[in-house]
Amino acid sequence: MTLFEASFGEWTIWSTVGALPEIYADHAAHASLVDEFDLESAEGCASFVSVGRGQAGWPELVVAQRFAPGPESGFHPGALIAPEAATLFVGAGTRLLAYDLTGPRRLWEDIAEVGFWSWRQHGAVVLMAAELELAAWDGNGRKLWSHPVEPPWDYAVAGTELRLEVMGLESRFPLAGGPAGA
Repeated sequence: MTLFEASFGEWTIWSTVGALPEIYADHAAHASLVDEFDLESAEGCASFVSVGRGQAGWPELVVAQRFAPGPESGFHPGALIAPEAATLFVGAGTRLLAYDLTGPRRLWEDIAEVGFWSWRQHGAVVLMAAELELAAWDGNGRKLWSHPVEPPWDYAVAGTELRLEVMGLESRFPLAGGPAGA
């Protein structure tokens, strides 16, 4: 297990997968919000994400969890900060989370059927890809739309249009508006 640190503008993220880091207790002691999920469980894989702002050195938010399915099944955790709104999106296994970093406070918890794949931001829209779902939120964490998919599937964004290909069938729709009926 290795602690990974990345900075995005004024934000710094620390993360691990596989075990909680040795500095977990220190991060938790200094954070304004510590959100823990299933840490006592022997099932799944451990994940740790903490976020701090500026030069403070300590995080304001810590998220620690055990999740499944995990890396051995091809499902890796991911995080995205929408900096203009100070919103953190976290996905691990089937758990999706969003946090307002200005509080900090949890905005919501959701489920990704079968397993989470990735977060990507395209302008004001945050896309979440999962095994059986493509979904969109605005930067503040408000859900815009959700669309079921089935592997193999892929998408591409060009400007304000999203092209979705599911099992060889292609559709196009507005990125923020989603597919008709969504």
